[in-house]
Amino acid sequence: MNTYWWLGLAAVVLLALVATLVDGWGRSSRRGRGDRPRPAEIWWANVPYEDQPGAAKDRPCLVLAVRGRKVTVAKITSKQHEGRGGVIPLPAGAVDDAQGRASYLETDELRKVSVSEFRRRVGVVDPVLWDQVRHLSG
Repeated sequence: MNTYWWLGLAAVVLLALVATLVDGWGRSSRRGRGDRPRPAEIWWANVPYEDQPGAAKDRPCLVLAVRGRKVTVAKITSKQHEGRGGVIPLPAGAVDDAQGRASYLETDELRKVSVSEFRRRVGVVDPVLWDQVRHLSG
């Protein structure tokens, strides 16, 4: 009786296990030691609400300054606020969300976020935009 199909099945199971482990490591919320937020970077982080102490939302934000374990950020939203000052439109896909929506940087309400609340780096903001907002952190 031919038993080579058992070897094939074992190979497929082993490949599936390896793929699952690699995918899990890639999706892990843990960051490497040197992977800390830096000014001019867009990150997804647990950003606190201003009007609800203790409440927060996982959202994209622009890092303005890092001082010790606290990071000053400007939040990024997908909601357009017509006529509201301090809102800068960002190109679609700038925050690496699943829908690739247009986003808006809200520069009038800065937040302090602990370094431990940052989970995923998106990238560096456009240098022209950074020149517009780099002064906000004081």
